[in-house]
Amino acid sequence: MVWLPAGDQWRRLRRITRESMFTMQRLDASELVRQEKLRLVQVQELLEHVSQYCSNRKALNIGAAAFTTTLNILSNAIFSRDLSQYDSVSSQGFKYAVCGLMELSGNPNLSDFFPILKPFDLQGFLRRSNVYGKKLLSIFDMIIHQRIQERSSSSYDGDHSSKNPDLLDLLLDLIMKDESEITPNDMRHLFLDLFVAGTDTISTTLEWAMAELIRNPHKMEKARSELTKFMQNNNKNIHENDISKLPYLQAVIKETLRLHPPAPLLLPHRAMLDLEIQGFIVPKNAQILCNVWAMGRDPSIWSDPETFIPERFFEVKIDYKGHDFMLIPFGAGRRICPGLNSAHRMLHIVLGSLIQKFDWKLEGNIRARDMDMGERFGISLSKKVPLMVIPFKL
Repeated sequence: MVWLPAGDQWRRLRRITRESMFTMQRLDASELVRQEKLRLVQVQELLEHVSQYCSNRKALNIGAAAFTTTLNILSNAIFSRDLSQYDSVSSQGFKYAVCGLMELSGNPNLSDFFPILKPFDLQGFLRRSNVYGKKLLSIFDMIIHQRIQERSSSSYDGDHSSKNPDLLDLLLDLIMKDESEITPNDMRHLFLDLFVAGTDTISTTLEWAMAELIRNPHKMEKARSELTKFMQNNNKNIHENDISKLPYLQAVIKETLRLHPPAPLLLPHRAMLDLEIQGFIVPKNAQILCNVWAMGRDPSIWSDPETFIPERFFEVKIDYKGHDFMLIPFGAGRRICPGLNSAHRMLHIVLGSLIQKFDWKLEGNIRARDMDMGERFGISLSKKVPLMVIPFKL
């Protein structure tokens, strides 16, 4: 779906994901089930995992922990099961494959500029991406096979009314119809798209948000004070319907996405026709890259653009849902990220829970202002040096 042109097959897959997984209606219809899974299981498991590091005074890899949480939240929506455990080899193997695909997809490939070289794969991109892709597809094939066996058992009646069906069930139902709009191979590669696009990007954004807050302790305290005051008044942990009542937390996420967009060049677009834009001719079939990283640091749009200032979003009403073109980390238009609503909720709940429950200190007594904020290039923009921090319970 990510790489298809905007034709019938792309529209079909896009509609399936929109209607089956990412619509606000579906998210709200399964609110109680998702809340229990998200709040009582996934986020609670993350907090318990962090608590162990508090007791041991060990440094936690925030990016790796966030990746496992994100992976399990997504895998429960798609497969109704966890795909990994914290500090497990399986989680790191999955992350290694996803990050490898993201890095290869984002790096310049000579074959794109000189198509005659494509059969030779001079940089080994095709060979390595096949290794990563086959690793992930083999995991999906195993889960799909298990589900098909379950559905073929005598105890399965095909009725989803007693439970909230996951995406795998819904797609298998579609495939079984005579007029099916999706093939088994479409389904496998759709899962590949969803996991690659939905795990590393969100965990990377969470890591950057934590890094910026640790680097700016007064911003951390301001965000924590807002959460503490709100949660005390309501005597509860953060819920999804609380997000709109936490303006500073929202501003922190917006500012993180401005400085560190998860996909700095979005995904490549292609001109369908010859176009003239502000005096420039864009020829038909030209590949177009949208540099949202540079847009977020443009001094003609943003004051003091290199500085982390969440408060700037109190002065201007800008959102990242595709309507304000100075901030489009999820893209815009018909190719906007279909998982935007889900990512919006996950980012606020996980980040809010981490800063509400714990204080943080950099490993090795490194001063916050001396933290390495270098970036590693790929389709996603991750930290060059992982964020290693020691948590303290509040």
